[in-house]
Amino acid sequence: MSERIFKMQMSCGYQEPDNMVASLQVRVFEDGEWKAFDLNAGSPGFLVFVYAVLSCQQLHMRLGCVDRGLHLDSADGDIEIVTTADWAITKLQVAFSALLKERKASEEDVATIVQRMKNCPVSRNLTFSPHSETTLEFRPK
Repeated sequence: MSERIFKMQMSCGYQEPDNMVASLQVRVFEDGEWKAFDLNAGSPGFLVFVYAVLSCQQLHMRLGCVDRGLHLDSADGDIEIVTTADWAITKLQVAFSALLKERKASEEDVATIVQRMKNCPVSRNLTFSPHSETTLEFRPK
């Protein structure tokens, strides 16, 4: 059985107030290399969907940090979605690595933020995926 694999990366820089996005770069893995992703009316629909999932995760990670009093400096996110040949999602993996401006995040902070990420509207509608994983780590400054 043939499967389709979609990979995307996001790099964000943040500013106050409320960890607002100050810079954003998105790349997609195509033809064996990472290329800039240009979201436009001609973008393939499934790549728009992959971007929607990644963007929703980033938003809820960012807002979760705001709720926990964590000030973001930057974050890198990766997503991989695997489908069957007929487009049924079999795997969804999202991982973010973030750098804080000040204090360290506690285990409780991470668990609360990851739970919020899993409850973003896009993710909540992916209940049909048999394997789904969301991770978040905070890098030391």
